[in-house]
Parts: sequence; C-alpha cells; structure tokens
Amino acid sequence: MDVMEAIRTRRSIRKFKNKPVEEEKLRMVLEAARLAPSWANLQCWRFVVVKNPEVRGKISNLSYVEAFFAPKGYKTNPAKKALAEAPVVIVACADSELSGELGEQHYYLTDIGIAAENLMLAAHAQGLGTVFVGVFDEEKVRDLLGIPATIRIVGLFPLGYPEGENKEGPSRKPLEEIVFEEKWR
Repeated sequence: MDVMEAIRTRRSIRKFKNKPVEEEKLRMVLEAARLAPSWANLQCWRFVVVKNPEVRGKISNLSYVEAFFAPKGYKTNPAKKALAEAPVVIVACADSELSGELGEQHYYLTDIGIAAENLMLAAHAQGLGTVFVGVFDEEKVRDLLGIPATIRIVGLFPLGYPEGENKEGPSRKPLEEIVFEEKWR
C-alpha cells in the first residue's frame, strides 16, 4: 500500500476482533512511531504497551465523557469499549522537559502528534486498526501504569484487527476551502 492510499483509506477503528496482534506487527507499529521527526530531534516520546485485559479494562474506565462528548449527545466516550476490547492499548507519553518550548508552544504535543500519525498509518498498512483517544483521567492512568509525574500522557491507542468492513470515512473539505494563496482570504 503506498502512502497516499494509506492516508486516504485509514479510518478510526473502535470495534476489534478477538484476535491477538502478532508481536512482529506490534513492533512495526512502534518502529514507525519511533522514526517520526521531532523538534530538534529530541525524540521526547515514550510508549507503554498494555496487553493485560484487566489493566486495559481499568484504562477504559478512566476514559470519560463529561468534558467533550456530553454536549454532543454521547452518554459515554465512543472509544471506551475499544480500550477494553482491543488486544493492545498503546499509551503515548512525552517527556515534556526533553522537548522544546518557545513562547506558549509546547513541542512535545507536536512530536507526539507526528509519531501518532506514523503509528496509525503503519497499523492500517498492516491490516490493523486504531483510534486516537485523548479524553481520559491523566493522573489516574499515570498512577495505574506507574508513569513518572514528569511525563505527560498525550493519547491512548487501542490497537487490533478491525471488526467488520472498513467503511468510508467522513467527508473532507475541498482544498479550495482550506488553502489560501499568498495571504489569508
């Protein structure tokens, strides 16, 4: 699969088959994240791989709905079940002190975002699926996984084989609506 096909066909996956992810495929996904560019090549990312079903269930219970999803009419976080049922959850962390900060721009967020896109595209290219989950109780996940206080948890990625058909994703705005030539119009 070429890179543009992977970008065009990747979807957020929230339902997974009850099938383990082969270690070789998991390593490939993590390798893709490791190879991402980062601010000043500081590589501030760290990843915790969780396979234990009991721990994945606890992580699922730490994803919440109030702040983001309730105003949109959701009663629970749509990815909550995915965190419990996916055979793997990758917890993307960043050492914010190892990354740059200029003004109010915290580059660890950009670094993790780039690594996350590599992770998601590599998963898709291998027939796996994932979704970025960014709504969770960071302190409780930190305590559960023994993550040091100086490390920020940026996202959770349930990972596994997608259940069902890979449906067409949401529409995207045309380039003419989002790209400006020379100056903002």
